[in-house]
Amino acid sequence: MYTLSDFDFNLPQERIAQFPLPDRSASRLLHLDGEQIIDRQFADIVDLLQPGDLLVMNDTRVLKARFYGVKESGGKIEALVERVLDSRTVLAQVKASKSPGPGVKIRLADAFTVTVGERAGEFFTLHFDGDVFELIEAYGRLPLPPYIEHAADSFDENRYQTVFNKVPGAVAAPTAGLHFDEKLLATLKAKGVNFAFVTLHVGAGTFQPVRNEVLSEHKMHTEWYTMPQETVDAVRAARAAGRDVVAVGTTSLRALESASQSGQLEAGSADTALFITPGYAFKTVTRLITNFHLPKSTLLMLVSAFAGFEPIRQAYAHAIANEYRFFSYGDAMLLTTQARANKG
Repeated sequence: MYTLSDFDFNLPQERIAQFPLPDRSASRLLHLDGEQIIDRQFADIVDLLQPGDLLVMNDTRVLKARFYGVKESGGKIEALVERVLDSRTVLAQVKASKSPGPGVKIRLADAFTVTVGERAGEFFTLHFDGDVFELIEAYGRLPLPPYIEHAADSFDENRYQTVFNKVPGAVAAPTAGLHFDEKLLATLKAKGVNFAFVTLHVGAGTFQPVRNEVLSEHKMHTEWYTMPQETVDAVRAARAAGRDVVAVGTTSLRALESASQSGQLEAGSADTALFITPGYAFKTVTRLITNFHLPKSTLLMLVSAFAGFEPIRQAYAHAIANEYRFFSYGDAMLLTTQARANKG
């Protein structure tokens, strides 16, 4: 039985990537094959996938979800949109010296006014005076992760989005997808690798560490996903042909596994609070492309469940010793499920 302390590790500050590399596909790739660790370049992914393999990617688009503003009283606030509920309503984290109550009006970005509604747990309901997506795009700021120390600029506005982003709604990028550029995707397609898409809107909770030593006591943030029927069909075709279903990122994996809880992948849209820890039996995904994750995070637990606790521990130690770049703007890993690795 693993506890929170088992997923802690010491990461030197200089290993946290503060900026992306000039070229998306120029990152390094740590290939964990069973217990074997192989140092590669991300472009090698072309050689590591076979015709008929299916790459499943998350086509969410990151919102410019961070706002600064003032209450009617003059008090300053910071708001981070967590989820768009409808065309004029969002849930948001709000930081203020005194929490605003229902009915309080807040001027955001000195451009428009929102009205505070009811609380929803730790979040505030905010009612916009215009179209949510239009106002967010026009006046919001891109919410880079808390461990990136510079403010987002125009370069980040491009590089903190995947080249296949389509559906606005996330407050954090599905970062494994950031390594793919158009040229690499074209090369994979020419090889016969197939593509399919899911949408999972990543929430700010992705950066929150687990605080309960007993993992079963942790409460996951929910995230909304959509599983298209054409993706279900593509997965079934790949599996019938004996090919790999490769999740590009933990968000794609969580969507696929959340939609597979009945025992088979099903199309539809739903909230997911799926918490994957060692012992979980993966139902759909056989390989995973992912970045390196925060100590004590649910995502570190997920990859430990996927590839094995000890292999991941060794891979992370190797990555630190060999100066891999960590987290959202960092390098990547290619993992295989323990079940598939054990079959050789």
